[in-house]
Amino acid sequence: MPQKLRKTRRYRGSRVHGYGRVGQHRNTGKKGHRKVGRHKHLWSYVIKYEPEYFGRRGFTSPRSLKHETNTINVGELEELANKLKAEKKEGKTFLDLDKLGYNKLLGMGKIAKPVLVKVASSSETATKKLEEAGGKILK
Repeated sequence: MPQKLRKTRRYRGSRVHGYGRVGQHRNTGKKGHRKVGRHKHLWSYVIKYEPEYFGRRGFTSPRSLKHETNTINVGELEELANKLKAEKKEGKTFLDLDKLGYNKLLGMGKIAKPVLVKVASSSETATKKLEEAGGKILK
């Protein structure tokens, strides 16, 4: 932009720049117009009014480490078998928990019927309870 067209050229040599002699714009400065000084003299402003100004903090785990584990307890197997009318293999009820969306079998509850269960992983107590009832875990 050429120098002679700028607005400030008009005020060269003028003491008050169009604001009179009393100083209507005294002590205003530039604080409100830009976001400077957020780590320095405007730190208290950030704390009070913009606590999220600097964004997120802390460590974020990689997405590859995050996976959901859908679990089911041993006590729910009989009810699930009755509800689905599960097929029979070797004279025992067969449940494929992988197809149903479950990853892990946990040992809470009781089971009386022998059940064959196909699941990716199971706890020790779940395996023990199934074997005591005459069932088995297939991997």
